[in-house]
Amino acid sequence: MYQYTEFDRQFVHLRAAQFRDQLERWQGGKLSEDEFKPLRLQNGWYVQRYAPMLRVAVPYGELSSRQIRVLARIAREYDEPEAEVYKTALKTQGKLGTLKLPTHYAHFSTRQNVQYNWIPLAKSADVMDLLASVDMHGIQTSGNCIRNITSDERAGIAIDEIADPRPFAEIMRQWSTLHPEFAFLPRKFKIAITGATEDRAATGWHDVGLHLVKNDADELGFRVQVGGGMGRTPIIGTVLRQFLPWDQIMNYLEAVVRVYNRYGRRDNIYKARIKILVKAEGQRYIDDVEAEYKQIVEHDGAPHTITQAEYDRVSATFVPPTLATRVLQSAEQTAIDLQKHAADDVQFARWLARNVAPHKNPALRAVTLSFKRLHQAPGDADADQLDTIAQLSDRFSAGEARVTHDQNVVLPWVHAEDLHALWLNAREAGFASANVRLLTDMIACPGGDFCALANARSIPIAEAITERYQDLDELDDLGEIDLHISGCINSCGHHHSGHIGILGVDKDGKEWYQVSLGGSDGSALSGTPQAGKAVGPSFSAAEVPEVIEAVLGTYRDTRNAGETFIDTLRRVGHDPFKASANGARFRVEATA
Repeated sequence: MYQYTEFDRQFVHLRAAQFRDQLERWQGGKLSEDEFKPLRLQNGWYVQRYAPMLRVAVPYGELSSRQIRVLARIAREYDEPEAEVYKTALKTQGKLGTLKLPTHYAHFSTRQNVQYNWIPLAKSADVMDLLASVDMHGIQTSGNCIRNITSDERAGIAIDEIADPRPFAEIMRQWSTLHPEFAFLPRKFKIAITGATEDRAATGWHDVGLHLVKNDADELGFRVQVGGGMGRTPIIGTVLRQFLPWDQIMNYLEAVVRVYNRYGRRDNIYKARIKILVKAEGQRYIDDVEAEYKQIVEHDGAPHTITQAEYDRVSATFVPPTLATRVLQSAEQTAIDLQKHAADDVQFARWLARNVAPHKNPALRAVTLSFKRLHQAPGDADADQLDTIAQLSDRFSAGEARVTHDQNVVLPWVHAEDLHALWLNAREAGFASANVRLLTDMIACPGGDFCALANARSIPIAEAITERYQDLDELDDLGEIDLHISGCINSCGHHHSGHIGILGVDKDGKEWYQVSLGGSDGSALSGTPQAGKAVGPSFSAAEVPEVIEAVLGTYRDTRNAGETFIDTLRRVGHDPFKASANGARFRVEATA
């Protein structure tokens, strides 16, 4: 993990003190609501459907156990609304069928951040001080600025890694934080970076997607994509450079964002993202970026060139942690022991196959703790569960955990011989479901129960599908399937990139859901990133589980041996799946 310097630490504490002053001036009437709003937003404080929502930055997803314990304390002591606020929320959501609105929770988001739904603004400065005490903050997790930079949760440990992306992500984080030229962009701006051959960071779907590559001369550089995004207009990023030398990436990013800042639309919020500019201008945008880059390098002195010394300085903070000193048994004996445990318990065998990934260090493994289970929203963790993550991190993973793009948590430094002990502890805590990459390992946003922008609730849909597919034999038979749910067109649940995508829509003041098929996030399973196609008009909430079952039934009936859902869909085509989905609509209507 990146180790904060004294400058970093002072910066975050001063920012927390500045926010406290802003809050107090707003409370005292010295700042108007319009004046305070941009200040709280650029510190991560939204006002949602019923209460404030705090988004905490987790750069490239890395958390220490010390930080997780503070996140648990915030959930336990601060994530509780005022009584009247909660009463109103329960009454209003109850009319839609929501029976429970959890408090004292944190939520892992698809941007590897942590969110809270109920912290009163009156307590917000105290929370910012707590975050600062463990080198955390909410800076630029909102607002029209460069947001949290995301990466592959296996960064630095993946066996298919070309180079560790984290030092570059950290350099970008420092460059973008309070960048004076880019503090008020036309719209929010998101960067993702990966250093592996497999894209586990969905880079094609970002405003800027960066992929570390080697050229024919074995030199390290970046493939640069610009203009990706979801929302109303799903677009895959355009490749501006197939290879850019690694030391030039900051100069080039400066050019990319500068051209966007100059020409991006500010008259229409729906057309303000860089993807619209890139799509509309095409080659002219690329030419302008290249001209701006040339100006930066040749006339401005290339001020953001990454020197070898700077790269080495930042890289030095990402050395592998010091693991517990002990006499390790041989790899052969570990393999024998794991085989025996797997033979004795099929659940452990499944967990090994689904939740455990290989590691650059042959003695270690990366283990995914599943946060997809009944009666809790995908990605939610209560205060006690957060404390348990911290305990498991300390005992099994050198005090480190990582939030994933898929809303789970990875322990990146687990000794292979500790896998069975970790599984026993994770099972007791409820984190050991062997469903990673299966249907119930779904992505879902908080939806209409919390978000003011949502048209429909996501959580009840996720719960209904999860409840229907609890049989692990059935899930294993269905194989790897990406199911993504968004409560509105803003696509925080990434429905466009799901093999099966579900989008909440408002129709005559009621909740309806559009189903799409065939999306891809760019991973090895899914292939080239692309948006799914809608199967037809939207469905009622009651119909959605039936539609999913019908679609999966078509997959079972038409697949070849060993063929995944997405491969069958592409081979057979959408028509049989569309027919089965729409047939489910009529069956539900007939029995209603």
